[in-house]
Amino acid sequence: MLEAQKPKTITTQAMEQIRQLIFDGELAAGSDHLESELADRLGMSRTPVREATLMLAQQGLLEVRPRKGVRIATLSLKDMEEIYAVLTELESLAAEEAAKAGYADKDLGALKQAIEAMEEALVREDREAWAVADNAFHDELVRLGGNSRVQSIVSMMSNQVRRARAMTLYIRPLPVKSNADHRAVFDAICKGDAALARESHRSHRQDAREVLIELLKKHKLFHL
Repeated sequence: MLEAQKPKTITTQAMEQIRQLIFDGELAAGSDHLESELADRLGMSRTPVREATLMLAQQGLLEVRPRKGVRIATLSLKDMEEIYAVLTELESLAAEEAAKAGYADKDLGALKQAIEAMEEALVREDREAWAVADNAFHDELVRLGGNSRVQSIVSMMSNQVRRARAMTLYIRPLPVKSNADHRAVFDAICKGDAALARESHRSHRQDAREVLIELLKKHKLFHL
């Protein structure tokens, strides 16, 4: 019997809503905001908003400034390159460990479901649905790797990458190759081929980095 999902706390809801406003560009990089402003915008009291901003500061999405509210963090191209370098290695390690774990088919169900959702989204050319499924794939891959410290570091850095990807989602080609890459990683994990899983994912992340950085340069988005 499946365990009932616990309702989200007000603080979690505030964190998710503020994070989405950042990803959508409604809270622009470098902009300053008072807690009271954010609370009014979300229709919440200041306490959960304050707690949410502290959590988002730990994820590198904003800076909490005592008595001055928050400033939305900016990222340079160099920042993005460094973040991708770390993500590439840690996620590739997770893929390797997942392949070594000898998971049963049912254990890989969520990973397979994310791939199918990405493929269905591309058929509809629904880029936002694709991005949601892509996030789910990467999150589940890292979870399957079984290393809690990798999960913590990747979670923080992934949020920063997602902001950049949200800005380029509609100016990039349809991510057909990305879907094929995910399928290759999944197949390697199913076969228990740790070396192939690691190298397939590393190649995928390196290609994704090149696509993103070139788009940011082409459109002169030097600070995010």
